[in-house]
Parts: sequence; C-alpha cells; structure tokens
Amino acid sequence: MAAAVVLALLLVTSGCTGLLPGFREDPGDDQLGWEDGYWYDDPLSVTTEDGLNETEREAVVARTMARVEEIRGLEFEQTVPVEVISREEYRERRQSDGTDTPGEPSMYDRWNEQVWEALFLNGEDESIADRFDAVFSESVVGFYSPGRDEIVIVSDSETPTIDRATLAHELVHALQDQHLSLGGSPDTQDTQLAVDGIVEGDANYVEREYGARCRGEWECLERPPSGGGGGTLDGVFLTIFTPYAAGPGLVDDLRERAGGDWSAVNDAYEAFPASTEQVIHPEAYPDEEPVEVRVEDRTRNGWARFDLEQDADTVGEASIYAMLWANGVVPDENRSPYRYDFEASDGWGGDTLVPYRKATDDGEQYGYVWRVEWDTTADAREFHTAYRQVLESRDAREVRDGVYVIDEGSYADAFRVELEGRTVTVVNAPTRADLRDVRTPA
Repeated sequence: MAAAVVLALLLVTSGCTGLLPGFREDPGDDQLGWEDGYWYDDPLSVTTEDGLNETEREAVVARTMARVEEIRGLEFEQTVPVEVISREEYRERRQSDGTDTPGEPSMYDRWNEQVWEALFLNGEDESIADRFDAVFSESVVGFYSPGRDEIVIVSDSETPTIDRATLAHELVHALQDQHLSLGGSPDTQDTQLAVDGIVEGDANYVEREYGARCRGEWECLERPPSGGGGGTLDGVFLTIFTPYAAGPGLVDDLRERAGGDWSAVNDAYEAFPASTEQVIHPEAYPDEEPVEVRVEDRTRNGWARFDLEQDADTVGEASIYAMLWANGVVPDENRSPYRYDFEASDGWGGDTLVPYRKATDDGEQYGYVWRVEWDTTADAREFHTAYRQVLESRDAREVRDGVYVIDEGSYADAFRVELEGRTVTVVNAPTRADLRDVRTPA
C-alpha cells in the first residue's frame, strides 16, 4: 500500500512439459500485446504441479506481460524480474528487514494508537503495529518493489508456483511505475487510502478483466490452491482493503466517462482522489473536495499535542464506515461489507483527529479530539446517532447529557460527544475530569 512496496492483498475467501511456440511470427520490434517472444493469445503448456523451472517461469511472465499490455493499453519498457517465495520465507523477510520487529513503541506509534483507538478498531491492550503485521503476514500474496524494479509472489502451495491473478496485478504496478505514478507519500490515513484507490483499483480492475478473459477467450494456467493466505475480516482489515474493493468501481466509472478507453484513468495519476469519499462515490471525483476542519487547541493542565511534524490526521469516510461495521452499527442484511456505503457514513465532508498526551508520575496519559463535518445537518445527526450506538456497543454509560464513560475493557475512557449544526465533535480522555483539560468547553 505504501509507495515503497506495492502490495496485493488476498480477500478472505496439469499438463505436459515443454513450451509451445507462438501462433504468429515475431513482429521484429516490441508491440502492444507482445513480449519476449510471446503474443497475448499464444498457448502455453507448463507443468505447475511441481512448480515452475526457470524457462517455464520466463514464458509465463512474458505471456502475462503481453496480456496485461493488451488489457491496459500500455507497453512495458523493460522486462520485470519475478521471484517466488513461500509464506514462511515472506514472514522471515519481514522480521529480518525490521518490518515485523517488536520493540519499544515510537512517538509516532503512540500517536497512531490514538487514531485507531478513536475508531474503536484497536484498543489499548494491543499494538496497532502488531495488527498491521498480522494482516500483511496473512494476506499479502505478492508485491512490487519500485526500488528494485522486481515482483515477489508469495505462494501458499507446498511447491511454490505463480498465481496468474497475483502476477497480473503486480505487473500493473510495474506498468504504473514505468509510465504513471505510484502515488508518493500521502500525509493522512484518508488520502493514502484515496491515492491507493487509483493505484490498487487499477491493478484489481485489470486482474478482474484478466480473470474474465480466462473464463472465455483465453487459455490460462490453473490457479494454485490457497494454503492459508487471506486476511481475517475485521475493522482493521476492512479499512486497509478499501482501495482494493472500492477502487475498481472508480476506475470503471472513469473508463465510462472516456468512452471505454483508459485516458481518464491515466489522467487520474496526475490528480489523485482527495478522499475515500471520491473513491466510494465516483460521482464525487474530482469536484467534491473535502472541507478543511480546524481543531483549535483548548488544552490545560499539561495536555499537549504530540511533538511530531504531522500531529493531526484525517481518517475519512472509509475508516468511519469500518468503525460502524466493526461495532455492529451497519446491519447484517446479506450485504457485502466491502460496499463501504452506509447512510451514517455517507455525507462526510471532512474531519480532523488530534491526539493529545500528558506526562504524569505514573507515565503518559492519552486523549484526543475528533471533529467531523458533514454535508448537511441531517447527515451530522445520523452520524451522531450512529456514534452513540458504537459507544453503547462498548457498554458506555451516559453519565450526563453527551458525556459517556466506559468503565472496563480496552476502551475504558471518558467521552464527550457534541452535535452542533453540521459538525460532530468527540473529546476523549482517561477520566471525566480530564475531559475539560483535553478540551475546555467553549
């Protein structure tokens, strides 16, 4: 998801040896739909049960590159190396490169804990970094590394082989890197998911089209069985998965606007979506920009923002939806949780979440102020009602009008919930008395 490594996530969900020559002659120069000796509709016959030898792998990669070109309408400028590793080896690599190494939480980690705690998706008894590590270790099926210009496929089979869908997905990322953009480093949770809505939405769109052609006009290798990959469906996974699930809808909408070609999608790499609202609701892209929500500090008695260059975040519509779904507010009516479209999260206009901290003799204490602005007063009332339902699902007591206390558990804290016009403000602190110190009432 980050620009440094572009991932493919897996949703919870034989033949003779040798290579057949292509149907048509070598065109003599590189052409769309032809790569390294193979046209997109050439046949291949390889043995997949015992994995792929080097020659077989090169043939599979070449034909898949040609097919991705044929669908996406962009020419590969260079061949992309592909490595296949087991899931165990992938986990070992995460540990060895420090990606999955436990240790003392950094200041950023402690700041980010408050963001995910505010969404009721990760409580005080578990590290959000550990949750991310679990999601990626279980669900990553491949990644493209721009710095190395290479693809790594994570195989769950006993004899590691290549999943054609994962390979096609990651090859799209290589095309993006060669011709377009991988999105840089967005500065908020919402903008990162929004940018990935194009980057991952494009790759998933091509992956789906590839699969559709395998069910019709193309002869394709059988996909290997999954041996354990796949993320556990919870609110954290649902948030991370937004670009993969909602992004293809935006890509499809952009193609329709351009009469079926890829020009509008390519243009989106010059003007990425500004919010997950624009990904979930393509009609909002590009004109419905999020509003700026200001949180003026009204702290006292030692409470202050974190000493970070970025000391506030925007979580956005997708994360709010995940919060409502994970805490039982979105009704289960045989609808897919991956629609990200619900009445109490629709109408989002913008938000700012500011974590605070206070040093005490017993260590640091934490709180936050979260302000969400909605398109209409009716939208604000719907969210206000839904947020109180989240509190009730966590056994919160309303101790006076708009003030709640959760006595036990990983979200044990005090909350003040204010509704004013189109704005809902949530103040969080360890105790009722601390609420006035984190944010004194106006």
